[in-house]
Amino acid sequence: MSVQCRRMPIFYAKSADDTIFFITFAPELQNIYIFNMAIIKTVEGKTPQWGKNCFIAENAVLTGDCILGDDCSIWYSAVLRSDVDAIRCGNRVNVQDCACIHQTGTMPCILEDDVSVGHGAIVHGATVRKGALIGMNATVLDKADIGEGAIIAAGAVVTHGTKVPAHEIWAGIPAKKVKACAPGQAEEFAKHYSGYIKDWYLKDEQIHNI
Repeated sequence: MSVQCRRMPIFYAKSADDTIFFITFAPELQNIYIFNMAIIKTVEGKTPQWGKNCFIAENAVLTGDCILGDDCSIWYSAVLRSDVDAIRCGNRVNVQDCACIHQTGTMPCILEDDVSVGHGAIVHGATVRKGALIGMNATVLDKADIGEGAIIAAGAVVTHGTKVPAHEIWAGIPAKKVKACAPGQAEEFAKHYSGYIKDWYLKDEQIHNI
């Protein structure tokens, strides 16, 4: 596979430990440049996949049956570990620095379109509906269902099997309803990451599917 990066041809390669590299040769400099991309790990014959115009930070980790849509961003030290079940992310999903996405057997983790997972948050075996926001250092546990456009406040813990209705703000340990939020309030956070912030990092690079 070849892509274009800063007007130099670059090629995809993978090391023995499954780290992804971009390699390019600049004839005018008579040199080879290696760009470390991320750890992309095949588990049980399943390799992570992602769509168009995605940003995956250099030290992010994606493993196993993990599929991302278009315009997603996976930030520094984020981990999407798909081994005992699947991870499915829609379009324009952003998983921010140090967040962890995992599942339990028979309980996949699903992040629908325009979901934001804040810095240091954990989403485990749960479903997060379109446009919802998981705040910084929040925890969402197995079988929880976060409704469309809902906001889980920073540091909250959504316990096993909890169903959070659409367009509500929940906070605390265990998380409980605080108040309603306006439609579109949570989605505004995702727009920053799927739009100009991600594009800053992709500037002058044209990334294609692996």
